[in-house]
Amino acid sequence: MGEVRLDTSSLTLTFHGAAGTVTGSCMELRLGDRSILVDCGLFQGSRSLETLNHGDFSFDPRKIDAVVLTHAHIDHCGLLPKLSAQGFDRPIWCTPATSDLLEYMLADAGRIQESEADRRNRRRDRAGERNFVPLYTEEDALRAWRLSRPVPLSEWFDPVPGFRARFWNAGHILGAASVEIEAAGVRLLFSGDLGPDNKAFHPDPQAPSGLDHVVCESTYGDRAREKFTIEQRRSQLEAEIKQALANGGNLVIPSFALERTQELLLDLARLADANRIPNVPIFVDSPLASRATKVFAAHASEMEDMDGQDVFRHPSIHYVEDVAESIRLNTISGAIIMAASGMCEAGRIRHHLKHNLFRRESTVLFVGFQAKGTLGRVLLDGAQRVRISGEDVNVRARIRRIDSYSAHADRDELHRWIAARRPIAGSLFLDHGEQEAVASLRELVQADDQAASIVTPQIGESYALEPGAHARRIQTGRVDMDLLAGPDWQNDYADFVTHLKQHLGRIRNERARREALAQMRRVLDTYEDARHRRSTAK
Repeated sequence: MGEVRLDTSSLTLTFHGAAGTVTGSCMELRLGDRSILVDCGLFQGSRSLETLNHGDFSFDPRKIDAVVLTHAHIDHCGLLPKLSAQGFDRPIWCTPATSDLLEYMLADAGRIQESEADRRNRRRDRAGERNFVPLYTEEDALRAWRLSRPVPLSEWFDPVPGFRARFWNAGHILGAASVEIEAAGVRLLFSGDLGPDNKAFHPDPQAPSGLDHVVCESTYGDRAREKFTIEQRRSQLEAEIKQALANGGNLVIPSFALERTQELLLDLARLADANRIPNVPIFVDSPLASRATKVFAAHASEMEDMDGQDVFRHPSIHYVEDVAESIRLNTISGAIIMAASGMCEAGRIRHHLKHNLFRRESTVLFVGFQAKGTLGRVLLDGAQRVRISGEDVNVRARIRRIDSYSAHADRDELHRWIAARRPIAGSLFLDHGEQEAVASLRELVQADDQAASIVTPQIGESYALEPGAHARRIQTGRVDMDLLAGPDWQNDYADFVTHLKQHLGRIRNERARREALAQMRRVLDTYEDARHRRSTAK
């Protein structure tokens, strides 16, 4: 990375995550010897991208004076326990609902880290390797949660001397906020994740205008979704349910534990009460989703579309807690099974996919964003065989998708949100999006004002921020993000392995099959010999 010296009285902005990627949101504002983070999220996607979670922070956690957290999704809060474990002990400012959710979200993430480490260390093929150490523990997670300091929307607070901030409704999930920050005469706005128009539970996003600099997410910057009312969305879900159950199998829905699950439960309860779907059991197989749902019920008075009812206690809805009960779901057909994670990267959903993907009568319905390199994305892209927990699974189930449940604003909604923030005297930063999404949104916004300063940062880049002036880059970022952000060699390896047996099976002659394997070994040996010769010649 290239770097220049900067006056310590200047305000700087550094992107530590979700720049060129959709996950790992983390930005640092520094003024003199004071520094705050906006979010501290986990990277999710390919194994290569997830290695960033295990590396050193590019800052000293002990020198961070505060965190301002936009919301409780793991890609925004999931590295807070690591931050705390490495010496951060200052306030984490957030909305009250975010604080309530954070207790469960972080604790669950800690348990996942510990169980994943146990699973990897038990693998037989790891003989002789060093033990895999969890990123953090459940204890670390709860320690981080205890640092949370709730602040209501629109109320000014001072995260540290020299900075003041307030939260605005982002319309994304329960408790989600955009963050307005003032420091050194500079007025900034961080969008956080923005929700779509007419979303269940929450009013449309709100935020001030007339800013110096704006940082806006771009998750769906290249996609304009067809607009649906809540009733139209329910009709879509109704049709998918009827078709899935008519086939005689299960309807498996990978669902994010926070917000997506609760929206689905709201719609399922309404459809069941109106006798618009068959009377079948609905299983929520996610302890985290169950706990998050209790937080939603506690905040019901703050939310729209509830009609004063606790829809989450509907008689058709069954919350699955223990593992044994989850395993028993393998024996049933004709049920609706919802499980996390939403991108199929961890949790009980992988168990249900393994037991349903090979069944022609089953249906898998995606209702949320699937990042590159995730199992969810692989399935949506049409994979015929996938590898789950070391086993090859043929994909015979129907793979379906409904876009109307997205918790993210689409291209047109992001464009309107940005337009409503004008005038922007300095620069607009577009982050939290894949390369294609960021480029598409930038083109759309630039067409409004060719002279506007629009920045598409990369991880590691720093900018000097001044009132009424374009941001000035003072440090370059990582040059390897193209390799990390998309599918990696491990995705390619999994695809290769799942197809290898199939290709070998087409060779009917046993001798020819063994010769094919011998030829592959010779190719690998030749490659290794060539690498050795090159290394010794240097």
